[in-house]
Amino acid sequence: MQRRPFLALVLLAGLALLTLPLAAKDPVPGAGPVSDYVWSRPGDSLFGGFSAIEVSDDGLAFAALSDAGALVHGRIARDAAGKITSVTADGRAMPLLNERGGNLGEDDNDTEGLAVMADGTAFVSTEGPARVLRYGDLGGIATALPVPGEFRAMQRNSALEALAVAADGTVYTMPERSGRVDRPFPVFRFRAGNWEQPFAMPRDGTLLPVGADFGPDGRLYVLEREFLGIAGFRMRLRSFVVTDTALGDERRLVETRTGRHGNLEGLSVWRNASGNLIATMISDDNYEWFLSTEIVEYDLGPGGQGMPSG
Repeated sequence: MQRRPFLALVLLAGLALLTLPLAAKDPVPGAGPVSDYVWSRPGDSLFGGFSAIEVSDDGLAFAALSDAGALVHGRIARDAAGKITSVTADGRAMPLLNERGGNLGEDDNDTEGLAVMADGTAFVSTEGPARVLRYGDLGGIATALPVPGEFRAMQRNSALEALAVAADGTVYTMPERSGRVDRPFPVFRFRAGNWEQPFAMPRDGTLLPVGADFGPDGRLYVLEREFLGIAGFRMRLRSFVVTDTALGDERRLVETRTGRHGNLEGLSVWRNASGNLIATMISDDNYEWFLSTEIVEYDLGPGGQGMPSG
């Protein structure tokens, strides 16, 4: 989400919120919270606006991508319980390259989704214009995947927010908006050199998909977020089994009250040394002084069923 649209949404949603009753303040039961770490990098002009994160299998290294096309690698330190104690960047945030070897420009740097395969191949989704880029490595030159007509018709600033890659290399992505509150979110799949839209994700309420990842268990995890103006944000995490023709076995893992966390947009799911699945999320501060970059983690249990909230 870029700054100018965000400020407009703050004003509009804040006015609308004044006419609504306050939401319940108790967290909805779900997965157990582990970490809520506020990360800052004074002096790094490209720091902030993070919309995607990829965490290593051991939970100690990460790559974070901003919605201005900047990437930062770093390390995570944890205590004996697995809680984050510090986050250290390996260096300054660096801009991703386009297909010509230059930095992504203002017209195509609204990068929102990031997925990295075991061999280092990475995919990045953008929402203005809507497309997916492939990188042999994240420091190299991009290759653009084909752009289907459905992508060209998507609303700017609400397009390909969520992106995930299955173990077999199949790419899945979906837009932030479906067009109507009673319409499911279309899921696009890229394999064998072609895009198709084989199924959709059920829409439930007013939360919108902003991040996705395939966990070590092979399930598709989707981070959804709702913005309620001056009251802040709330989020939900769901997971699904992906078949060739449908999403199935929906699980609701966690849903937070409004204001508990910031503008969470990026998601990475990994398994800790105890065998439990951990969902790591990062927030987009929209480069605003009144928001922060948070790295938030929830313990989903050994089977991704969720645990009682703390």
